[in-house]
Amino acid sequence: MKKRNYKKIAKSVIDLEIKALKKLKDSINNSFNEAVESLANCQSKVILCGVGKSGLIAAKISATLSSVGTPSFSLSANDCSHGDLGSISKKDILILISYSGSTEELKNIIKYANRNKITLIGIMSKKNSILYKASDIKLLIPEVTEAGLGIVPTSSTINQLSIGDALAVAVLNKKNINKKDFKKFHPSGNLGAQLRTVEELMITGKKIPFVNESLNMKKALQIISNKKLGTLIVQNNKKITTGIITDGQIRRVNAMSNNLQDLSVKKVMTKNPISINLDTLAEKALSIMNAKKITSLCVHKDKNKKKTIGILHIHNILHSNIR
Repeated sequence: MKKRNYKKIAKSVIDLEIKALKKLKDSINNSFNEAVESLANCQSKVILCGVGKSGLIAAKISATLSSVGTPSFSLSANDCSHGDLGSISKKDILILISYSGSTEELKNIIKYANRNKITLIGIMSKKNSILYKASDIKLLIPEVTEAGLGIVPTSSTINQLSIGDALAVAVLNKKNINKKDFKKFHPSGNLGAQLRTVEELMITGKKIPFVNESLNMKKALQIISNKKLGTLIVQNNKKITTGIITDGQIRRVNAMSNNLQDLSVKKVMTKNPISINLDTLAEKALSIMNAKKITSLCVHKDKNKKKTIGILHIHNILHSNIR
């Protein structure tokens, strides 16, 4: 039996979906702007609903909206006809997704939304459909060629998903959601780790190995040993950070001098150590450490770079699974 080349099938499916996405891109118009403004100004919830594969896409879009700070959930179209319409309030925004726009199960929901003057955003591909005619905001997506017998929902669902992602990201921008805000919705997992800030990981208070620049190295060596960080942060009498000393520096100076312990900290330290803001992402801090080939960073708040309030060690980052 001749072995089929399934790679050709895969590429054919992807080609069809790429064509569908190009058509979708060209179809974006002012209705999209209207939908974004409406979603960003919603004072209640955004509710999504679809039937079959469109229902699964609705659930994913809903999850994405919630993850970027727009409270949202999805409803089963079938359950809506058996009591779940009560979940939709007049202040909500309802997004209905249907490729044909005439899916039977959505008709009761459309009537309910129109009767109660609930803002209805429709995502459909046919102008002569009930959903198109009933929607307050009409997101008309192009008709496309499906892969697999020409009827399996593939190109159409890719377009539905993409218009939903585009809405979520546009609303995120409209609401000025930044990475710090995004972190609040993703406290755990890989995303949570990637979005951890220096402030969450830094060493603070009495654990910071501060020494005065006039101190002799004999006492400084005792402090670096007790603090167990391999680093000393050097300050002047005004508590301004003036330098840093690391284990590596101590070894290098000791190799060149016979009187290390008699030297002052000021003569051993590296001046003007690198300091980062406490709001910096830990991932960026690790990148700085790698680029500079260092293992510790001073931490400051706002623009006070000479006022060290914390120290970030590479071990703090690596222990948090940030790579």
